[in-house]
Amino acid sequence: MKIAVTTEGNMVFPHFGRSPQFTIYDVEDKKIKNKEAVDNPGHEVGVIPEFLKNKGVDLIITGGMGMRARELFSQYDIECYVGIEGISDDAVKAYLNNELEKKDSICSPGSGKGMGVEKGECHHI
Repeated sequence: MKIAVTTEGNMVFPHFGRSPQFTIYDVEDKKIKNKEAVDNPGHEVGVIPEFLKNKGVDLIITGGMGMRARELFSQYDIECYVGIEGISDDAVKAYLNNELEKKDSICSPGSGKGMGVEKGECHHI
């Protein structure tokens, strides 16, 4: 299994589309075997879900994501966990221990609309 986490440094980034990087975790037998940070390919409609699917990702963990993005990830059979904050390694470990709870997006609806990865503004709840 591969899990992608929106990251800036070692922290879960609050908005998936503007995340500077995605840390991709390779998981076997509920243990992290490897992790690799990859740069965001750009915040264009559909680019990130396809990019992550091509990397073999099955699940994405992030702070915030709109419904349209979730639908696009669903088309690629990538499960979404939103509303997650904190250290990325801890979030992955919580998921592996069945302790990560799906929550509401920490971004207000439409806050990412029309905003590219190069723009830093997001309206978090």
